[in-house]
Amino acid sequence: MSGSYIFVLSIIALSFGYGLVKTWMDKQPSAKARGEPDEAEEMIGKIEMLEERIRVLERIVTENKIDLKQEIDRL
Repeated sequence: MSGSYIFVLSIIALSFGYGLVKTWMDKQPSAKARGEPDEAEEMIGKIEMLEERIRVLERIVTENKIDLKQEIDRL
């Protein structure tokens, strides 16, 4: 009979422990509340950087070909 009591008490203890851990986790501040940038903001920054690089490449490609050739010859 003592085995069944231990089983019941262990289930009660696990349930109580789960409740405590869940409550503790819910009270922890989220990444956004801590001021950490989320993935979307990080991706937006990367996209803006890539757009600027594309603008520079477009400017290089669309410049007068003679100027570009002279620049390459100077190097």
